[in-house]
Amino acid sequence: MDVEQGEIVTLIGGNGAGKSTTLRTISGLLPVRAGSISLSGERLDKLQAHEIVNKGISQAPEARRVFKRMSVFENLELGSYSRRDGEVKADIDRVFELFPRLRERHKQLAGTMSGGEQQMLAIGRALMARPKVLLLDEPSMGLSPVLTETIFRTIIEINRQGTTILLVEQNARLALAICKRGYVIQTGRIVLSDTGKALLGNELVRKTYLGED
Repeated sequence: MDVEQGEIVTLIGGNGAGKSTTLRTISGLLPVRAGSISLSGERLDKLQAHEIVNKGISQAPEARRVFKRMSVFENLELGSYSRRDGEVKADIDRVFELFPRLRERHKQLAGTMSGGEQQMLAIGRALMARPKVLLLDEPSMGLSPVLTETIFRTIIEINRQGTTILLVEQNARLALAICKRGYVIQTGRIVLSDTGKALLGNELVRKTYLGED
């Protein structure tokens, strides 16, 4: 599997197929069992998770996992913990532009916010590391259709601003509609890859992941 600079690439598959495991392995949270992981030709699979963040990969994890007893602002600051430049405030302002609701809630404890607001915060916190590649794990999980549309519009905007995105998403139809390319994973193996448009028209994908006859 490869993700080219500037792309949105989607990874779809059934429960237990290995989607989240793939992202966690890329992030250095799980060991590589075989093969290798590289970014711009540099091997990452021997690095610790915080070193991988420093190299340019950050993740908004499944189930959001915000720091519930800390404020929105403090969560965003933690996202920049490894940075030593003077542009953290500018990036917090960028997150607030992408997610105006977070600006309104910047003093609020993260654990008291709605699921949609926490998802916005999880993505914003990941962006605070200034990633070259942003990993998104099930960003629509538990969200209403309206909030899901909002999150996906923002994902498109984040990509438009220059961030490459690898997206794992249960809503295969929506994910394939916004991606340039997609992969289908079954029991830990990639079994199909094509453009997002082509996968939307693929008979296997339509029957297995889109619920069509």
